[in-house]
Amino acid sequence: MFGAICPARGKGAAIASPWVNTDAMQAHVDEIARNVAPGAHAVLIMDRAAWHTTNALAMPDNITPILLPSRAPELNPVENIWQYMRANWLSNRVFESYDDIIEAICEAWNNLIASTDTIKSIGMRKWAHVGRCE
Repeated sequence: MFGAICPARGKGAAIASPWVNTDAMQAHVDEIARNVAPGAHAVLIMDRAAWHTTNALAMPDNITPILLPSRAPELNPVENIWQYMRANWLSNRVFESYDDIIEAICEAWNNLIASTDTIKSIGMRKWAHVGRCE
């Protein structure tokens, strides 16, 4: 799953993909761009995975990427979202098929985005929050 959150608004955007590559990342940033509030601009915090840093990625006009230092996942608020999802909906399970995995991941994401307060509390970082993202 590729996922992003806006802690100030308590919202998220995600796609489920069998591949982790530039095409999947492009679909993800396009989904984020569709979910940015009208007139707003998103800052997308990313690690330095190859599919994040490639010149083949066309960043939408309403998103500015910020690349984190290498080997510093603790700086990325979305890492806490993944931990929360695993702890609450995805751990200690056996899946019969790929489709079952996708269904579980999508259900977990939908559970998460139904709780704006959870996204706000898990994702907010004082160092990364300036003003509002509405």
